[in-house]
Amino acid sequence: MAKLEKLSSIKEYFTLKSKIYGAKNVGLLIDGPNMLRKEFNLDLETITNLIADNGNLKVAKVLLNQYASDKLIEAIVNQGYSPLIVAGDIDVQLALEAFELIYNPGIDVIALMTRNADFLPLLHIAKEKGKETLLIGAEPGLSIALKNSADSTIVFDSKKVQKKF
Repeated sequence: MAKLEKLSSIKEYFTLKSKIYGAKNVGLLIDGPNMLRKEFNLDLETITNLIADNGNLKVAKVLLNQYASDKLIEAIVNQGYSPLIVAGDIDVQLALEAFELIYNPGIDVIALMTRNADFLPLLHIAKEKGKETLLIGAEPGLSIALKNSADSTIVFDSKKVQKKF
C-alpha cells in the first residue's frame, strides 16, 4: 500500500507543478472555411505563437471542406497542423473532434478557432467537464455569446488583436 500512496502523491506533485508553471496542454480545433479567409489575413504561425503563451499545443487540427486547395492543405501541414477534409458538414465533425478533446484527460484547455455561435454548447460542456476554454475569433461576425462564454478569448480584427483572459 505504501507504494500506491507514493504514486498518488507523485501524481499530485506533477499536476500541481504543471499548474504552477502554466504548462497546460491545449487542444486546438480550427473551423477552416469560417476562419482561414483572405479578409482575416490570419496565419497559423501567429496562432501557434498565441497558443504557446497559454500552454503546450498538443492537438492542432484544421477542419476543411472538400473544396480546399492542395496549396492550402500543404501550408497547414507545413505549420505542423493536421488537416481534416470533411465531405459533409464541418460543424458536425468539429463537434465530434471537440468531444474527443473534452474527454481526453491529457488535454487541459479546449481552444476553438471559429466565429460560429453553433459551438456555444461545446464551450459550456467543456467547462462543465472541468476544461478551460479558449476562443480565437475574428471580426466582423464573431458571436457575442460565444465570445462571452469562453474563459479566454483572442479576437482578431483588421485594426488590432484583443485578448481577454
